[in-house]
Amino acid sequence: MPETTAMALEATAGQQSCPHSGGYGPVRVLGAADLDALLRLEAMASAPLSSPQALAQALEDDQRLLLGIDRLGPAGDVGVEGGLDAGMTGQGAIHAYALLARRPFEAELEAILVAPQARRQGLAARLLTSLIAVARQWGSERLLLEVRADNGAAIACYRAAGFAEDGVRRGYYPPLADGGERVDALLMSLALD
Repeated sequence: MPETTAMALEATAGQQSCPHSGGYGPVRVLGAADLDALLRLEAMASAPLSSPQALAQALEDDQRLLLGIDRLGPAGDVGVEGGLDAGMTGQGAIHAYALLARRPFEAELEAILVAPQARRQGLAARLLTSLIAVARQWGSERLLLEVRADNGAAIACYRAAGFAEDGVRRGYYPPLADGGERVDALLMSLALD
C-alpha cells in the first residue's frame, strides 16, 4: 500500500469504530485476494457497477484504489439474509466497497456499493470519508462522481459530505426494469483544496 494511502486511512481511523458500526470492521485497502468477495457483493446489486474483468484490472492498477469494509464476528453471525452465506464474516466478507481513480489533477469515485442488508448503517459515509482523505493525500484538487438521479440515499450521502451538483447527463443510465425509462446521471464534485 502506498505510504500516502496508509497515512490517509490512519487519519480517518477515529471514524472507523463508531458506535453505530453494527459489527463492521475498519475501512481497508482491498487486494487481489479479495476479488471473489467483491464479485459476491456485485452479484447482489440490482445493477452491477463493475464487471469481473474491470474489478480484476482495478486491483492491479496503481492509479486506482479499492477500499472495503468487512463484516466482523464469528462464522454464522450474519445468516443468509440478503444472499450472503453464513460464513461471510471476517476478512473476505466484504459488505461495502468503493473504487477511486487517480487522475492528473482530480480523483474520481468510479463505484461505491453496499450490500442490501448493510445499508443505512453508515458504511458508505465511512468509505467516502476515507476516499476524501486519500484524494487529498494524492494532491487532487477535486473529487468527482456521477450518480443515478433516482438514487436519493446516495445523493443525500454525497451532499452531507459536501459534494455539490455540477451538471446532468440526460438519459445516461439504462432503466433498472424492462420497459422503464432511462435515468439521468447527476455529476457532482467536492473541492479538496
